[in-house]
Amino acid sequence: MENKIKVEFSSLSKNESFARVVIAAFAAQLDPTLDELSDIKTAVSEAVTNAIIHGYGNESEGNFVKLEATIIENEFTVKVIDNGAGIDNVDMAMQPLYTSRPDLERSGMGFTVMETFMDSLIVESVKGEGTTVTMKKAFNTVR
Repeated sequence: MENKIKVEFSSLSKNESFARVVIAAFAAQLDPTLDELSDIKTAVSEAVTNAIIHGYGNESEGNFVKLEATIIENEFTVKVIDNGAGIDNVDMAMQPLYTSRPDLERSGMGFTVMETFMDSLIVESVKGEGTTVTMKKAFNTVR
């Protein structure tokens, strides 16, 4: 079985909750536990928040965040994509407690949270062009 969705929404902080609901509804077909569903929603929330705050600097006019999700057999993949500022140094940005926006009192734990709650995390970024965060989680189909 293969299934895909693509959703695009304005880079407004209030749309972070929309992203959580969309991803939860799509992932539900894999019959996740409540904990698994919560993990996915939290990871997506962190990635979307990063795209809005760091990718676009909270500039929503004309900026969009894209969600692409795929289910192949028992593996769930979600991509959070922005066309914003990009990341100078991905390795540094993925270090716990690192933040490029200390003025906003950010904790710098977003990528750590994503890595903790998902099975894999890949961050691809080009300065001035944007960032794609790809996360995967495999589900046990026999409960």
